[in-house]
Amino acid sequence: MVKEQLAASSLRPEWLHDVLRRIHAEDARYGRSDVGGGRRLQVEFVSANPTGPLSVPHGRAAALGDVLASLMEWIGYDVSREFYINDAGGQVQRFGRSVEARYLQLLGQDVTVPDDGYQGEYVSDLARRIRERDGDGYAALPEEERLATFTRLGREEMLREQQETLRNFGVHFDVWYSEASLHASGSVGEVIELLRERGHVYEMDGAVWLRSTAFGDDKDRPLVRSNGVPTYIAADLAYHRDKFLRGFDKVIDIWGPDHHGYVARTKAGVQALGFGADQLDILIHQFVRLYVGGELRVGSKRAGDIIPLDEVIAEVGRDTARYFFLMRTANSSLDFDLDLARKQADENPVFYVQYAHARICSILREAEERGVTLPRAEQADLTILRGEPELALMRKLADFPAEVRAAALAHEPHRMTCFAQDLAATFHAFYRDCWVLGQDPAVTAARLVLVDCSRIVLRNVLTLLGVAAPERLDRKLEGS
Repeated sequence: MVKEQLAASSLRPEWLHDVLRRIHAEDARYGRSDVGGGRRLQVEFVSANPTGPLSVPHGRAAALGDVLASLMEWIGYDVSREFYINDAGGQVQRFGRSVEARYLQLLGQDVTVPDDGYQGEYVSDLARRIRERDGDGYAALPEEERLATFTRLGREEMLREQQETLRNFGVHFDVWYSEASLHASGSVGEVIELLRERGHVYEMDGAVWLRSTAFGDDKDRPLVRSNGVPTYIAADLAYHRDKFLRGFDKVIDIWGPDHHGYVARTKAGVQALGFGADQLDILIHQFVRLYVGGELRVGSKRAGDIIPLDEVIAEVGRDTARYFFLMRTANSSLDFDLDLARKQADENPVFYVQYAHARICSILREAEERGVTLPRAEQADLTILRGEPELALMRKLADFPAEVRAAALAHEPHRMTCFAQDLAATFHAFYRDCWVLGQDPAVTAARLVLVDCSRIVLRNVLTLLGVAAPERLDRKLEGS
């Protein structure tokens, strides 16, 4: 239907004039729809271990998840954003031992960080903060109690830092869900017994296995090791069962590239629990390579072999970081050029788009200064808008609702950056070829409506991306 309308619009400018009237009438609601019908949707993303600062790949996951959640809201889903805190298992305890060692070193004790521990300077910084706040008393605790204390303190401090980074990145979570709580509540044991009752579990070599091949996995997966310790997939299935028991009709998980092997087993386990295969979508995002001066940047002094997300935000700003993370489809690797991201020039995509919005606002301000009133779309003679630059711009504005639906349903947020680029380019071409002010009053009025509708749509797409739509922006082109 949309394609038929757009095809017709190329022959009937009147339909495009109606689009301008609709944009003015709907304003911030333009582009929204009710495809989701209010169904409850959970989007889980980032979900990092509380053992270090959020890194550049986490930034990509945060941008993808946040914008996908917004897209799904725009097409009528009731969306909840969730962060799964991976705070159970050996990694968290190794982090606790690392913080403990750094704390004791500050007191002059001859201890070393375990070989499999965490070596970044951020661990020393964290230990120093704990000592400054709480003093030296933890050193006197019995060894087991001291390790438990530093594991808890390390988790809490690291989680607070991660939450602060995400706030600075413009990402809000409705729920922070602890993996450890699943084990403490007995939910992991419950899900294993439920799978056993449903006939999808068997025992072999002292371990408990999920018959995941019955649901398309390439081999069966262990739920409990021979030493009696549940595997990661057991906790993950308990978590997904809990999601559906909370009333979500559909769940979307966004995982990093190192989790590709977990997709088939997780979807198999969800089906074994009695939920539909179409109730869970899993998106895998690929690696991010950060370049500075044409060279690959591979680490950070503060965090060792990772590059903290907050360092990138500090260097290029939230808007640019978010936009750059969203410029490629999730299933392709992303090259992030820091030098390009810093430029205030047309070759920087986010600057190009934001400058288009600022230019529009400048035209509207100038009209007001000249005493030219911006009319409502229904008040202007829009039949005047028949030139090709005008038609091209109206066609692009008309595309926006369909583009939002397509990006949401395909789970492809990068389509919104592509649309923003195209819209900015189409507007710049219109501005180059069509004078707005100083024309016949009827022409000026009609073109002002077109300009203002362009502002509304460009603002709406930037809002979806979580990127500011500035009304003023200094143009600092190199060599000018």
